[in-house]
Amino acid sequence: MSGSPIALAIVAAIVSGTIVFALLAVRRIKMDPAQYIVGGRSFGTIFLWVLLAGEIYTTFTFLGIAGLSYSAGAPAFYVIAYGTCGYVIGYFLTPAVWKVGKEFNLLTGADFFETRYNSRALGVATAILYFLMVVPYVALQLSGLQILLRIAGYGAYDATVSVCIAFLVLALFVFTAGLRGTAWASVVKDILVLGAVLFAGIAIPVRFFGSPNAMFDRVVAQHPQMLVLPTGGAFHGTVWFASTVLLTALGFFMGPHSFSAIYSARSGDSLRRNAVLLPLYQVFVSLMIFAGLSAAMIVPGLKGTAVDQSFLLVVQHYYPPWILGLVAAAGALAALIPASALLLAGAAVITKNVAGDAFGIATGDAARTRLTRVLVIVVALLALGFWLTAQRTVVELLLLYYNGITQFAPGVAASFLWRRATALGVGAGIAAGLAVAIPLAALNVTPWGINPGFAGLAANMAVLIVVSLCRPRRCFL
Repeated sequence: MSGSPIALAIVAAIVSGTIVFALLAVRRIKMDPAQYIVGGRSFGTIFLWVLLAGEIYTTFTFLGIAGLSYSAGAPAFYVIAYGTCGYVIGYFLTPAVWKVGKEFNLLTGADFFETRYNSRALGVATAILYFLMVVPYVALQLSGLQILLRIAGYGAYDATVSVCIAFLVLALFVFTAGLRGTAWASVVKDILVLGAVLFAGIAIPVRFFGSPNAMFDRVVAQHPQMLVLPTGGAFHGTVWFASTVLLTALGFFMGPHSFSAIYSARSGDSLRRNAVLLPLYQVFVSLMIFAGLSAAMIVPGLKGTAVDQSFLLVVQHYYPPWILGLVAAAGALAALIPASALLLAGAAVITKNVAGDAFGIATGDAARTRLTRVLVIVVALLALGFWLTAQRTVVELLLLYYNGITQFAPGVAASFLWRRATALGVGAGIAAGLAVAIPLAALNVTPWGINPGFAGLAANMAVLIVVSLCRPRRCFL
């Protein structure tokens, strides 16, 4: 067997085995809406930790960080900063959100807005926006999966067709297994990803430079500015770094899949313990920066979207196919498992908040579960279409997602901290934030060096305050 079949066979075997393992784990579970969408609200600390890590540490962790390190150097360290800040916010925020979800039997993030602001219109609007924002985040996972399969196949096969097939298989998995299946699959995914990250961040620098420390010495000697942030408002400069860290930390738990994971917790204490444990993963994230910087010295000259392939090209060129297969399989799971949670969350908001609440369709448990399953396939097809037409780096797709999803943060925070906030103010603020952030992000415009999503966040908060002050005071639940 040549290298290509060996590596791809390992990827196929591990991905298939993981899906079968998860399906067997949930085969006796009756899938009503609460079980299918939020795991029966029964996840303890360890299971929840695995699920949240499975959703948070995606193909961006596996490829995007290395790609940004390869192309930009020091700006990649924002990943370590924003995750840590996000967990601090999550320690206080997620138990409060869970308490509301538990009290009112909420299923989606849009339910939270509808309940806290007593507005069906706001719930429907946020559901539609959540649905639309899931698409680029899923596309991010597909971009990573394409890179992994192309390299694992040594360029001998059409990776686009392979991605489409793999993703449709995943959609059928989500159709069957729900959130609990995603959590079980995350157990395998996390073990393999941690092993691959240790290999990428330690074994590669040791082989080529003697040690990670020697690798940094080489980077400083050959590219002295690579480990220094540009000053002020320069591209990827200190202003961009600080605004991006704050933006992404605030948006860390704002995604629809994050609300589902929060609602799945057994208790608020489980979420607090998770906020304490999850930063351990940041240690492994830093190793992908090592991998990207190593690749910059070993395979220089990559440009554009090719930078996301950097450390995998090192593995392909200098290691045997079975190692490439294991690394690529870990990366494939890092793409597919978070995508499964996103597909489920995107389908759930349309089923519950649009079809059910707005139009009175599929309001019973059995009908709601069936419609959610059908919409999982619909979201998957839409994400595939977006991915096939959008050519962006993994980092660009992630930041585009965060530019949008963080616009929900002021509304969530105001529901606990400012009794004067109104549904109209929150809705107008989200609309203003998106109107500013998305066009700027799509055009890669950073006003005064500020992350465009942060500029949108400022507009969002200003509009929320002004519109709310112009409306009568309301009472919170």
